[in-house]
Amino acid sequence: MNIKAICRFTSSLAGLLIAANAHAGPTLDAVKARGELICAVNGSRPGLSAVDSKGVWSGLDVDSCRAVAAAVLGDASKVRYVKTTTQTRLTVLQTGDVDMTAANTTWTMSRDVTTGLDFTPTTFYDGQGFMVNKSLGVNSVQELDGATVCVRPGSTSEEVATDIARKFNLNFKMIVIADQKEMNTAFFGGRCDVAVQSTAGLAANRAAAASNPDEWVILPGVFGKDPEGPIVRQGDPEWKDIVSWATYAMFEAEELDVNSRNVDEKRKESDSNIQRLLGVKGGLGSKLGLDDEWAYRIIKQVGNYAESFDRNLGKDSSFKLERGLNALWKDGGLLYSPPFN
Repeated sequence: MNIKAICRFTSSLAGLLIAANAHAGPTLDAVKARGELICAVNGSRPGLSAVDSKGVWSGLDVDSCRAVAAAVLGDASKVRYVKTTTQTRLTVLQTGDVDMTAANTTWTMSRDVTTGLDFTPTTFYDGQGFMVNKSLGVNSVQELDGATVCVRPGSTSEEVATDIARKFNLNFKMIVIADQKEMNTAFFGGRCDVAVQSTAGLAANRAAAASNPDEWVILPGVFGKDPEGPIVRQGDPEWKDIVSWATYAMFEAEELDVNSRNVDEKRKESDSNIQRLLGVKGGLGSKLGLDDEWAYRIIKQVGNYAESFDRNLGKDSSFKLERGLNALWKDGGLLYSPPFN
């Protein structure tokens, strides 16, 4: 065998090995064999993840789970949701009890490098806020000296409240409550003067749990950074790619003006970016170990990012949150998808 032949053989063998390794993901295999995605969520955060009296789940985090199920299993409804707390949301993923976590978990360096887990693209940018009753008569966090503060254990909120107390020389009496519903009951029942949580969480709890939402105000200022998104286990790069690109597909669809209502018509357009996204050409699905219509199904069954945000947290919800940092990059936000090619 001459040198050129050896080089061709080596190149072909390398290509086969790369292709084989690209489709050897244990999580994908397990999900397909089970016929169901198991996804950890908070379950008590309206707008992000909550279940109604009929057992119907909704929220921005829930849509992350549904998008992956649509891509992998062909049906966004094939999800088993596991309710978790701030103390268990990462543990259930580490132990293999769930396939992914979408439980409003802040992406931090420590969580990223010490837990054996990988964060995928951020689906919601937020920060911590302080909410009080109007009757307390305060206009800023600096006026909260001596206040009783409700936080959840091990949360970013607990860290931020401690940092703010130190920064402004405030004396907080911390009440740590693990369950979100119990914390809401304590706060809106008057056991705590202050609730510290992400601003989205505060807005959602105010709308859902307060008997008179107008009596409660979120004080000026957003503290800390809360980039939140789906999380997967380390060591399974194929699964991380699938979960990541399911998110990117929703970003890209919004940027290309493709939504759940027009996606079938958009498939007929000649725009090469749309054709690649929707699997008309390009063969991108095989690179993920999926069929070529994986992103089409996400958009058809779940929607693009704007649709998900608007119905869960934005203009079509009771929370009416502005997009802010959660707008596309071209609209002044931080959401950005790499090219689909």
